[in-house]
Amino acid sequence: MRKVYRVEDLDCANCALKIEKGIAALPGVTYACLNFISGRLTVEAAEEEMEAVMKEAAKVCRRVDPGCRIING
Repeated sequence: MRKVYRVEDLDCANCALKIEKGIAALPGVTYACLNFISGRLTVEAAEEEMEAVMKEAAKVCRRVDPGCRIING
């Protein structure tokens, strides 16, 4: 299952790359791409794992850039 999320208050392209790599390394994630310019995060994982993956993705996001948030839709 592939879902797209908005990312708000992302500070820089370097942070975006770190977040993307951190999310891509999470168990269950088969694809992750964070576009700094558009603020769109695309994540692919099994449907039954998506909720758990996104909870961990939010932790990665906050660890790299504490003001950053992942928003549904």
